[in-house]
Amino acid sequence: MPDTIQIADLELSAEIGVPDAERTHPQRLTVNITLEPRYGFEHLNDEIENTVDYFQAARLVQALARSRPRKLIETLAEEIAAELLKSFPLREVQVELRKYILPDTAHVAVRIRRPK
Repeated sequence: MPDTIQIADLELSAEIGVPDAERTHPQRLTVNITLEPRYGFEHLNDEIENTVDYFQAARLVQALARSRPRKLIETLAEEIAAELLKSFPLREVQVELRKYILPDTAHVAVRIRRPK
C-alpha cells in the first residue's frame, strides 16, 4: 500500500446545482481527499519541501470551490483533482465530493481517482 495523506470532511462553499435557483446562494459541500505523494515518507527527511503541504492543498481546494458557479459536482471534483495534480508533487489523487441536497439522504457523492 502506498503512503498517503488524507484530508477528511473538508468544508467547502460553492454555488452549484443544475437549476439556476440552486446556484444563487452558496451551498455547503464536503470533500475527502487522498493524496499519494511522489515520494514515500521514508524519503522526506522531516522536511516539508519533500512532501505535500496539506494546509496549502486544503486552502487551494476551498478557493477553487468558491471561484465560480458550476452545475455539476462531477465538474468540481475533476477540477479539484486536476489542480492538486498540477500544484503538488503527486503520483495520484482521489476525491470524494459530497453534496447535501436530497431529502431523506445523508448526502450524494461522486468519487474519482486520477493519476499524474
